[in-house]
Amino acid sequence: MANRLAAASVACGETYQGLDCRRLTLPCGDTVLVALQGAHVLSWVSQGRERLYLSPANAWDGTSAIRGGVPVCFPQFNQRGILPKHGVARNMNWTVSETVANGDAAHIDFTLSSNPDTHAIWQQAFVAVLRVALTLGQLTLTLTVHNTEAQNELHFTGALHTYLAVDDIDLTELRGLGGRPEWDAVADVHGLADAALYFDGEFDRVYDASANPLHVQDGTSTLHIEQSPSWANTVVWNPGEGKCAALADMPAHGFARMLCVEAAQVFEPISIRAGGQWLGWQRLTVS
Repeated sequence: MANRLAAASVACGETYQGLDCRRLTLPCGDTVLVALQGAHVLSWVSQGRERLYLSPANAWDGTSAIRGGVPVCFPQFNQRGILPKHGVARNMNWTVSETVANGDAAHIDFTLSSNPDTHAIWQQAFVAVLRVALTLGQLTLTLTVHNTEAQNELHFTGALHTYLAVDDIDLTELRGLGGRPEWDAVADVHGLADAALYFDGEFDRVYDASANPLHVQDGTSTLHIEQSPSWANTVVWNPGEGKCAALADMPAHGFARMLCVEAAQVFEPISIRAGGQWLGWQRLTVS
């Protein structure tokens, strides 16, 4: 029988593919691994199963964006602006500002402050903090953005770009968005979401976020997804076979093992007054 921890623990000094990482582990065996590059969640294991998809075709060079896990997209969503795709945060090294392990719960805070490297891309003073919190069967990611400008407002879009691991995308369904306004980015049409979403080919849609939990069923288990109302949108994405084959950092059939369900701000930027802050979270729960 495997040894069980008496209490949650935080491990330092671990590396993955050469990247400096931190790991949280609970007595039940649930664990989460986070790289300092981008404060990027690489792995979340719950009930003995990996819950996040991480591409095996990543460059792992310390500067390229990491495909899979949970990228922090900030301060720009995708290419909807003048900054590099998905902003600056996912390619920068964050620092560990707080670690807490207590009984059956643990969290780590990762911090990125504006610096010469960020100013070279985005002329804005800020402090961003990502809290990665682990409890039994649950992972909560909370992004806090502080505007440290003395006078100017801070404007941003972004996302917690979560890649969920699924057994087979053909057998996967997503419920909870039924009736919500939907923009299909592939066909560039607007409509209302079906009660159940299925995935056959490229799927790239932006929804008005729901106040109710979403449910991803992939044939063997169900994952429940919640997000704070401070995120206006939910993005659902799968590249499909054709687009996946064109992505250098994805294996040819990687699309069949993943589904992105993202807490996001796509269309209307969030504004933070000088000296103010904003907070948004996403919570994943296994049942």
